[in-house]
Amino acid sequence: MTVILVTGGTGTLGRLVVARLRDAGHEVRVLSRHTQPYAVDLRKGGPELDAALAGVDTVVHCASSPTGGDEEAAHHLIGAADRAGVRHLVYISIVGVDRVPLGYYRTKLTVERLVESSGLGWTILRATQFHDLVRKLLESLAKLPVMVLPKGVSDQPIDTSEVAARLAQLAAGDPAGRVADLGGPEVRTLPDLAGAYLRATGRRRRIVTVSLPGKTARAFAAGGHLAPDRAEGRVTFEEFLARRR
Repeated sequence: MTVILVTGGTGTLGRLVVARLRDAGHEVRVLSRHTQPYAVDLRKGGPELDAALAGVDTVVHCASSPTGGDEEAAHHLIGAADRAGVRHLVYISIVGVDRVPLGYYRTKLTVERLVESSGLGWTILRATQFHDLVRKLLESLAKLPVMVLPKGVSDQPIDTSEVAARLAQLAAGDPAGRVADLGGPEVRTLPDLAGAYLRATGRRRRIVTVSLPGKTARAFAAGGHLAPDRAEGRVTFEEFLARRR
C-alpha cells in the first residue's frame, strides 16, 4: 500500500485530495500546522517534519499562503523528503505564474523551480483559479453599493473537487514532470461572473469597470492566467454557487 503525505491536508484543496486518496485505498497522512499526529509548521521544519515523512512514498504539496513563507516551507519539505527517501513529490501551482508578475505568482514559480531542481521525482500541475477564490472576491466587492472590477479582465474558474481528482490521480502514478495545465470549463469576463454571483445571492449591485495601471494588471487583461485550450473542468460557476446554497 502506498503511503502518501498531503501538506495543507485540512485546507480547501488538501482535504479533498486526502478524501480521494483514501477512497482509492491509500494510507494518507495529513500534515498541517495544528492537526495531530503530524502537526508541523513547514516554515520552521524540524524533527517533527522528519518524523511525518518517515516511510512516505509520495508527497502532495498543497500547503501555501499568499502572506508569505512558501519558499522556506518548500526548502524544509524538500530537504526532509530527500532524507526520508521520498520517491515522488507532487506540487500544485497556478496557471500563469510565469506570465503574470504578481508577487504570489512569482513565489509559486520559485517553488516550482525548487521542486524541479530537488533531485526527487516530481510532478507539477498548474490549475486556473478556484471557484471558491472568485466567490470570496466577489463577496467582498459586493459589500459596497457599487462593485468595482478591473476592466478587460476575464477568468476561468475551476471547481476544487476537479483539481483534487487530478492531483490524486497524479499522486498514484509515477513522476511525470510538468503536466498539462488544468482549466475551468469557461473563460468569462469578471462582470459576467459578478452578475452570476449577484443573481445567485439575490443581491442588486451596480457593476463598474475601471482600468488599472501596471504590468500585473496588463498581464491579467492579456489573459496570462488563462488556459482556454485546457478547459477540462465541467462544473460551471453557477453550478458551484447553486451547490453552496
